[in-house]
Amino acid sequence: MKHTSRRNACKVLVAAAALACISGTALAEGGSLADIKARGQLTVGTEAAYEPYEFVENGVVVGYGRDVLEHMARKLGVKLVQLNLPFQGLLPGLMSRRFDFVATSVGITEERAKRFAFSRPIGIVRSMLVVSTANKALNRPEDLASKIVGTQMGSQAQPVAQEFDRQLKEKYGKGFAELKLFQAYPDVSVALGNGTLDVGVLPSNVLAVQMRRQPNSFRMIGEIGSPRLLAWVANPRDEEIRSFINATLEEMRASGKLAELQKKWFGETMALPTADYLPKGAL
Repeated sequence: MKHTSRRNACKVLVAAAALACISGTALAEGGSLADIKARGQLTVGTEAAYEPYEFVENGVVVGYGRDVLEHMARKLGVKLVQLNLPFQGLLPGLMSRRFDFVATSVGITEERAKRFAFSRPIGIVRSMLVVSTANKALNRPEDLASKIVGTQMGSQAQPVAQEFDRQLKEKYGKGFAELKLFQAYPDVSVALGNGTLDVGVLPSNVLAVQMRRQPNSFRMIGEIGSPRLLAWVANPRDEEIRSFINATLEEMRASGKLAELQKKWFGETMALPTADYLPKGAL
């Protein structure tokens, strides 16, 4: 418990230090599109650690989100400045106008939506069931009964897997043979490959990366739980900026550009809602 507390305290200090470093050098001084154009740059805050949405490659931030941001910057006629910061510093930095908006994959939750201005969804994460291509016996979620299932410890996929285990027991009288918890998702993929695991539960974005890097090694047999919507976040005082994000995403959707980028980074397109995506009481 003490170790966890120290670790969390360190994360907060790192976030605070990162914000302090950018103060006075990359502040978004106003909250309108006119202010952004006057400065000649669109400044956004990102935690580039969620491949393929946003991640660092050869020292620069790349990914699905980066491509969308570059389109937005071109539309405004300004340069893009993308600050890579710890997640803990992003929403506080947004409220103190360190940047124009948060452009990282933030899960839409009821609590957050009451305090921050979410854009329309930029992405979606689903809990996917994955097997090795050599495994021909498993083809649907119901086949998980009496099988060894694995996912990352402490991840959002863990409670989803545990709930599905409970549902199997309730419906069929037996659940997983075992739920193995690993330190990281890549460990799940290794276990699938060497046969010590029958089924892996992986987030759809992580699976997209794995299947791109190891083609023909894995196959999907379904998904469990409810999809989780991801969005960008604007300061509640900056409605014009949120409207700009939403309008641009709609333009890109209508033109097919958004689907093109999704295909590029995820290998498939996403069915993202354009209405009724915010919880009750949201800003």
